Amino acid sequence: MVPHLLTAQSGPLLEFERRILAATPQIERWFRLEWQDHTPPFYGSVDLRNAGFKLAPVDTNLFPGGFNNLSAQMLPLAVQAAMAAIEKYCPDARSLLLIPENHTRNTYYLQNVARLAMILRQTGLDVRLGSLNPEIREVTELDLPEGGKLKLEPLQRKGRRIGLEGFDPCAILLNNDLSAGTPELLTELHEQVLLPPLHAGWSVRRKTRHFAAYNDVAKRFARLLDIDPWLINPYFSGCSGINFQEREGEDQLAAHVESLLRQIRSKYREYAIDETPYVIVKADAGTYGMGVMSVKDPSEVRNLNRKQRNKMAVVKEGLQVSDVILQEGVHTIETVESGIAEPVVYMIDRYVVGGFYRVHASRGRDENLNAPGMHFVPLPFASSCNLPDAQGEPDCAPNRFYAYGVVARLALLAASIELEQTDPDPARYG
Repeated sequence: MVPHLLTAQSGPLLEFERRILAATPQIERWFRLEWQDHTPPFYGSVDLRNAGFKLAPVDTNLFPGGFNNLSAQMLPLAVQAAMAAIEKYCPDARSLLLIPENHTRNTYYLQNVARLAMILRQTGLDVRLGSLNPEIREVTELDLPEGGKLKLEPLQRKGRRIGLEGFDPCAILLNNDLSAGTPELLTELHEQVLLPPLHAGWSVRRKTRHFAAYNDVAKRFARLLDIDPWLINPYFSGCSGINFQEREGEDQLAAHVESLLRQIRSKYREYAIDETPYVIVKADAGTYGMGVMSVKDPSEVRNLNRKQRNKMAVVKEGLQVSDVILQEGVHTIETVESGIAEPVVYMIDRYVVGGFYRVHASRGRDENLNAPGMHFVPLPFASSCNLPDAQGEPDCAPNRFYAYGVVARLALLAASIELEQTDPDPARYG
């Protein structure tokens, strides 16, 4: 399915897409050189928003949980990319331990785990699933909604290695974002490759740190194309010391909202954009669309009702929110199946391997779509995201998808730099 592309045949984003198409060889060489200096995460997904006047990442996930939403057409490319990643980290690996999230009742997530395990097995690895869930004390089989079963086993620590009964893996792949903290079970492992590293989890990672790294990447890339970096970069700021339940830090938060809105209005005037600026306020750590609100005026963060305060105060695993990121709200112009849509791009190593649209029929162009009621529409990114049509218009599907892939890879590069900056063992980078 091709999305309903609404971009007018003029404006800053269309010109940006033209420059991307014209500079494709330079862009690919630029990425190739960047990956010589920076190691990409094992995998990642990037949520994008296409406003017609800008195309920007709004979230980068280093433990992607939607492989089941990708089209079957992307599987050969995903297997090839996984092979490249495994060869980089553990070239002689024979076995891999996959550690999923603990929520075993989410059947959609379990489909993701099954798809991911299938991709990894096709690389020649013996893959088994080990669970951090304390309720998994014995081999447990879970039914999948589309047929088949998923077998989970309790993790075992033996000395400085982790595995399963009768299974001592060479490599460990986390599909658990560690929102609840870093398990001692996974620390100080010996001669086992852990992917992604522990400091990629939300117990350490912060969105403000990621977007600070992305800000630098976007500026350098913008110089390559001679464009305004704002066209691919959302303004943001951080705010600490917030207690939504006790209404502490409201004035500070409102001041940040006003400052960000002022910056956005200035850009809207510069580009003659007739839209209402808004700001997304969300927890600085965490995922699943929890702890997110959209505001258009500073007064809105001062007048939260009890339900809104409760929603913002706690995120996944019941963690209290005290630090937030304020991010320029990026409208979306795209619709799929009569619902508002935003693209999500999936990568393994440095390769774009697929993507889908997150669609929400009851949300607006300026609202968070990662919410109950959303559904997903897979798209054949495997070919079109990597093969622009030199003879086509900038906003035809293959070229629009190629632009998505370029911006998503910029976010992945920012994630690699972010992980370097937060690595507890910086000596490994020389």
